[in-house]
Amino acid sequence: MPYRTEGAANDAPIRILLVTSRENRRWVIPKGNPSSGVLAHAAAAIEAEEEAGVQGLVCPTPLGTYRYRKRQKNGASLMIDVEVFPLAVNRELSAWKEQGERERRWVSLDEAASMVDEPDLSDLIRSFGPSEFKAAARRTGFAAATKSRISPMFAWFQRLLPKTGNFFEMFEAHAQTVTAAADALSRLLQDGTGAASDHIREVIERENDADEITRSVLKTVRETFLTPFDRGTITSLIGSMDDAIDEMQAAVQAIDLYEVREFEQEMKDMAGIIVDAARLTAEAMPLLRDVGRNAGRLHELTERLVRMEGHADDIHRAGLKRGFVEYGRDDTLRFIVAREVYKHLERIVDAFEDVANEIDGIVIDHA
Repeated sequence: MPYRTEGAANDAPIRILLVTSRENRRWVIPKGNPSSGVLAHAAAAIEAEEEAGVQGLVCPTPLGTYRYRKRQKNGASLMIDVEVFPLAVNRELSAWKEQGERERRWVSLDEAASMVDEPDLSDLIRSFGPSEFKAAARRTGFAAATKSRISPMFAWFQRLLPKTGNFFEMFEAHAQTVTAAADALSRLLQDGTGAASDHIREVIERENDADEITRSVLKTVRETFLTPFDRGTITSLIGSMDDAIDEMQAAVQAIDLYEVREFEQEMKDMAGIIVDAARLTAEAMPLLRDVGRNAGRLHELTERLVRMEGHADDIHRAGLKRGFVEYGRDDTLRFIVAREVYKHLERIVDAFEDVANEIDGIVIDHA
């Protein structure tokens, strides 16, 4: 599912790229059958380039699945199961393989959900963005937002917040910075030698911005008598987010130091997870303004973050194994450098899992 965000704000609208099918010209997402030896998410990225003319890093953890009935050339109509992988688009091609056979169109989540025929795919699309989640929850039985059960004392703290330091705005600003850094890291791993220095520079600049926000949070915590959450919770949450962007900086610095310009597929897959983890974190931050009402959605987001971290561990092990087999004995230095890059990528994802755990703790305490 190719997507892009219109703007840098946390509540910026998300747009989905749909294409028309070749047979009956109905609106669909790019999809196809995996080739032998090609992983499902990699095949999805190939189909997105061939059918829709877009490139980006695909998250190897599927958003979900849907089913539809497809008519075969022999006349049979068979049920097909489709895994949907988020693909953060960072390049739109002017010419592509199936350009003359399909129409492509960027549309809002709500428009995309209305344009596709499959109800399950429609629900997946609607659930992709924060503003559309409630509608999808009513239809699919996802954990829906419930009426706030925040205690009167906690609500009183929130009403005092504008006078005592707006931690929520700082959380959201930091999450935006982390998302921008993740996007730059993904472009670096995708492009290789193409504008590598610019992508490295952007990650470092974003990390500096995040440090400024973190310092502001810590300063405000010291000076604020009343805070929306426990002081330890605030510092732990901003600290775990800061750990993620710190490791992004460490990753690009290692890439720059060792002049790495070719990246294994497993590295790109981990970067795809990092991009989606940053997106989920950015969505979660505004929901903390009303934990009780948004507890269901926050749990959905953190559950996905934890699941993605487990998937990233598997990819990390597979990448190290393949690197050792291919050049661990004959090119030890290359293996050591690759292991260093993998180490930082793994730590980035680990930090996002820590963010998820901190959010879960807030939900348990205040929902």
